[in-house]
Amino acid sequence: MADFFNEFWHWYVAVITVLSILGCGILLWSQSSYRVKLRADGTPDASTGHVWDEDLTELNTPMPRWWIVLFYLTIVFGFAYLLLYPGLGSYAGALGWHSSGEYKAEIQQATREYGPLFAKYAGQDIKAVAADPQAHAIGERLFLTYCAQCHGSDARGSKGFPNLADKDWLYGGAPEAIKATILHGRVGTMPPMGAALGSDRDIEHVAAYVRSLSGQTVDPVKVVFGKPKFAACVACHGAEGKGNQALGAPNLTDRIWLYGGTQESVMESIRKGRTGTMPAFGEFLGEDKVHVLAAYVWSLSNEPVVEPSMQPAMDPALTAAAR
Repeated sequence: MADFFNEFWHWYVAVITVLSILGCGILLWSQSSYRVKLRADGTPDASTGHVWDEDLTELNTPMPRWWIVLFYLTIVFGFAYLLLYPGLGSYAGALGWHSSGEYKAEIQQATREYGPLFAKYAGQDIKAVAADPQAHAIGERLFLTYCAQCHGSDARGSKGFPNLADKDWLYGGAPEAIKATILHGRVGTMPPMGAALGSDRDIEHVAAYVRSLSGQTVDPVKVVFGKPKFAACVACHGAEGKGNQALGAPNLTDRIWLYGGTQESVMESIRKGRTGTMPAFGEFLGEDKVHVLAAYVWSLSNEPVVEPSMQPAMDPALTAAAR
């Protein structure tokens, strides 16, 4: 991608843009007038020479003058726009306007307006925030805006995207662990083990043993052969296959599978490995918003204790803060 930021591409875009507009002007000029043909008797002939059904003649009629003038004005407007605003390669325009600047201004305005609302919860314990109905509504809107694309609007995930509504957590389900995940992101890597294990038969045996850990029905003979080979997986998943949250290594003894628990899916995971990325939202959302979002995510698999004093009428301003 770095190749698209050198000087060549600046001129490439600028020249093509200018030539395109000039080409429109030349085309318009070429169609603005026409030569009048004369018949044998010297009278003007306005036809193109195309005749259908003996008397249906196509005439060479010029375009209306008002339309031509309007088209020329759009060309002038185009050059004026390119002079004032970005459009010619890396040229920033005489006014210095750019969309990122406008976006930053909108973010600053939103921070001034809604910042105090999020700061209200920043000093509270995440479990207390999760029990607040107003904070829950804000967290839900944040989740639907930034998290539902991967985890689904019901937070139950899909293949490769964890279910956040159960109590199975790759990196821990404690409130602070969830907040750390949202703030800093996660990169989970299952290295390809095909070469380390050897043949496809060995991979098949290990997959059978892995599936047996969660009580699935498998060939007991394959389990016997697969158990010694599982030693290559112990460093991450542990000798009992219960995983390691410090590494994000999943528990293989339950029936929760991120990429599927069939024989074929497990063999594919072993043979090719898996890589999953949870992007970091700390810089984008800020810690105060992440605090509220983490409280909402924690509440998806837990029952917050709602105190009677925490049930006021919903404040529309608080709900709008997450938009």
